[in-house]
This record gives sequence, C-alpha cells and structure tokens, in this order.
Amino acid sequence: MDRNTAFLIAGAGLAGAKAAETLRAEGFDGPLVLLGDESERPYERPPLSKGYLMGTSEKEKVYVHPPRWYADHDVELRLGQAVTALDPAAHEVTLADGSRLGYAKLLLATGSTPRRLPVPGADLDGVHYLRRLADSDRLKEVFRSASRVVVIGAGWIGLETTAAARAAGAEVTVLESAALPLLQVLGPEVARIFATLHTDHGVELRCGARVEEITGSGGVVDGVRLADGSRIGAEAVIVGVGITPNSEPAAAAGLKVDNGVVVDERLCSSHPDIFAAGDVANAYHPVLGRHLRVEHWANALHQPQTAARAMLGQDVRYDRLPYFFTDQYDLGMEYTGYAGPESYDRVVFRGDPEAREFLAFWLSGGRVLAGMNVNVWDVTEEIRALVASGQAVDPGRLADPDVPLAGLLP
Repeated sequence: MDRNTAFLIAGAGLAGAKAAETLRAEGFDGPLVLLGDESERPYERPPLSKGYLMGTSEKEKVYVHPPRWYADHDVELRLGQAVTALDPAAHEVTLADGSRLGYAKLLLATGSTPRRLPVPGADLDGVHYLRRLADSDRLKEVFRSASRVVVIGAGWIGLETTAAARAAGAEVTVLESAALPLLQVLGPEVARIFATLHTDHGVELRCGARVEEITGSGGVVDGVRLADGSRIGAEAVIVGVGITPNSEPAAAAGLKVDNGVVVDERLCSSHPDIFAAGDVANAYHPVLGRHLRVEHWANALHQPQTAARAMLGQDVRYDRLPYFFTDQYDLGMEYTGYAGPESYDRVVFRGDPEAREFLAFWLSGGRVLAGMNVNVWDVTEEIRALVASGQAVDPGRLADPDVPLAGLLP
C-alpha cells in the first residue's frame, strides 16, 4: 500500500461507509481501504433497537450499500480487521493480525463500545448489550421466549428495547439510577412524559434504583438485586448504561483525546493527516461554539461527508445541528439542537403533551436552544431555523399553534 497516495478509513460502520462514498463521489481515485472489526459489511444501527428488533424491517435494509457497491467503486473492504495502533509519524496503522498499512490520510470512524456494568454477575449468560447486528439478533430470540425482562438504564437504547420487549409480550422492569428516564438529555419537564409513556404501557419503572448484583443459577441469569435489598426476577437482563468512544489507539499515539478524539470544525485531529467522525469524534461545533461528541445516527451519516472533503483539501466545516429520533410504542419523536443540563431556563410547549402530540422548545434568555416534535411532522426545518438563528423569540407566540414557526423570526 503506497503511503503517499492511500486513504485509510478505520471503522466500517455507517460513518466509514459514508466517508468512502463521499471520497469517490468527490473524485478521489487513489487506493481506498475501509477497515472493520466485524464480519458484516457496513450497516446502520438505529434499526437494531427499532424496526429490525421489532421484526417490522428486513435485515437487508440495515446495510448502507449493496454487497457489490464496494468492488464496483474500487473500495477495498477488509472485514474482521480492527485497527489496534496508530503511528502518525510513520503514517502507518497496525491491525489486529500484526500487519501494518501505510496511508497518506487516515479517518478514524471507530465508533464506540457499550459500557459494562461493574457489578457481580454482569458476565452471566442472559445479560445482554445492544450495539451490533448480532446483539439485535440475540435479543429477538430472547423476546420470543422470555416472559420477564429487566432493563438496566433508561436511556434511548434502554427505552427502545423496553418497547420492543413489551410489544413481544414480556413483562418489563426498567431500573434507572436518576430520578427520571432521559433526565440528563431532556430535563425533568419532558423526561416525565417518557416516564408516563412507559408506565402507561405496563412497564414497571423504578427510578433512583442502584443495582448491587445480577443474580444467577448455574451460570444463567435469574434476577437483579438492588441496593435496598429488593430482588427482581428475570429471564433476561438488558444493560444500556451508555457508551465509551473507541479512542484508545488515538490516545496511545499521542493525538489529543478528551471524551473522544478532539477535532476541529473540519474534523481534523491534532495531527494534520488524521481525521475523525461519528461517535468517536469530539468535534468543535461553530454554531454552538463548543466541542461536542454526538452519539446519534445523523452525526454518523453527515459528519463523514465533511471529513472526506476536508481530507481532499476542500474548505469545509461541519455545522449541522445535532439531530436524533426515536420510535417507542405509538410515539414518534425528532429532536434538533442541543440543550445540555442547566443550559436552559425554561421549556415551552406547543400542543398537548398529555395527548403526546406536541412540540417542546428549550430556551435560554428567549433563544431556542433545541426543539422536539412528538407525533407532529414536517417541522424539523422550521425548528432548525429557530435554533440556528440564535435570536430571541416571544415565548407566548412560540407556544401558540396558530402562529407559524417560520413567522417567529424577523
């Protein structure tokens, strides 16, 4: 491999595949290698906790490209080849089998890994994490037979798998250490709506719960014991307590790492020939004026397009606002913008939260930091414009459904 001309992409998920697609679309005709540690060709992750897990979407629909796409576009797809080390000075990477590859430019799209629960019994048979296609396949089998499931962690993965388990007929208990599900993401005003959504669908939701042990018999899980001494029986336990960016090789190589690989608005790291995109990238956002690591599908879809163009020397920057979505039971939601804990001073609702058909806006000094549409559609662009404008709006008019969102800006 000619290190003077080759572009390498470490990570063959959605971000890596989209980077390869963009490089070829932008005219890069040099050697292009896409390295993945899985045996599957690149696929998208949202269906793993949504349609594919529910059985409403076929497996073939999760893949980013058809099988022939990589050969047809002269992309060398190497599966089962994890990048274990970087040598920025030599412009080389080391693979799991000990071999080395040279590069001119390198994109890190290595994603993230689910955090393991550090309690006794966490390695019992019947304890599940959801990150890969094989994990979703295992959970589908679990939901066909398990009558009692415990979910530890009420984040997006925990709540979406809870909805899938309930749809399959299992009794589900959700254990969350915070006072409400999604509290750090949505704040108490909106988090309560998701708590009620699940209890209304028969979920036993225990907040403020601390797991002491996952119990088992004969090496197989049979329950969860809490710090208060109570025990909940279970035939399966799903753990969703967050993810950790796969940035260890970057850190060991001396790149700047802080909650992911630190990159600028061009998605360039502290080394001029190494870039990062997706879950692993802690990127400076020029609109928000801060570094942000976003763990959602839209980031993995769009960020690598900017990174690829930057690798080609184009004058680009990544300034798309964060976006994510969820589907749980009869609730569909989209969220645009970013409102971190304690960054906002009020939440304004438009519509009927109790009927779960509404918009919610997080404001600071009258400026819209983020907006969410729940079972209301075709408003994402208007919400994005409100957030991107940085202008203060009248909260009363913002709450009035008779005032068009587009009419709130001068």
